[in-house]
Amino acid sequence: MCTPFELLKLRKQVASASGYKAISSVKVMQDSTTLISKLLPCYTPDMRAWNNTVGILSNVFPKHVDIVGALKQYPWMLTGSGRPPLASEVARPRDIISLEGWNSLWKGLRPGIARDCVFGGIFFSTWQFLHIAMLNWKAIDINPPPRSINEVDPISPLASSLAAGFSGTMAAAASHTFDTAKTRSQCIVTPKYIAMERKLLKWSAPGIWIERVAGMSPADRNIMFRGIWLRMARSGIASFSIVGSYLLALDRLF
Repeated sequence: MCTPFELLKLRKQVASASGYKAISSVKVMQDSTTLISKLLPCYTPDMRAWNNTVGILSNVFPKHVDIVGALKQYPWMLTGSGRPPLASEVARPRDIISLEGWNSLWKGLRPGIARDCVFGGIFFSTWQFLHIAMLNWKAIDINPPPRSINEVDPISPLASSLAAGFSGTMAAAASHTFDTAKTRSQCIVTPKYIAMERKLLKWSAPGIWIERVAGMSPADRNIMFRGIWLRMARSGIASFSIVGSYLLALDRLF
């Protein structure tokens, strides 16, 4: 449910940080041909590559009536290297849907699900373990000893919040690689025609099975742990604040 909003948020952040400005010649080239603007919105044509292609094909087909007009029927040749546009150039919902299709709004869904499953499993299991350990420690001083853990007084909100913050930190460390994979996949622009070609050619994603299932790229193996300390700190502070505020509100209201 949250994946499209995270994609749009990430694209907006990348676009605001890059400060991309279109070149005037690029705008003229795109505005002059409606087919280019439809099939390649937000693309950055390489005019040098385009001129070289026209020059080579003009020598090969010297008797062609309109070689330039014929090449414009294949507008992706304007990109030269064939590279898709940057994520900063495709940030608006209209541009994303036009260039990449509706399915692109759910980019990063698989690594996102893997991230949240790992985070939630480790967070709640660690928090429950610490909670029971604190209750058992508190039951030692009770005389006579309680018959069950339900007879022990509740843990203080501060202790429970600290346990939640520690659990959030551990969960963030364990799920950080999936978070990086999700961010990377959302920053890669894949036009609709490339996705269609991969589907027709039955293209299989590279990497080991866990990378294919989780949507990771083998080229990103060396950067999967970047920013892990910042995410651990963020998750720890967020878990501490959420649990602490919730328990404090319950204590004050009831």
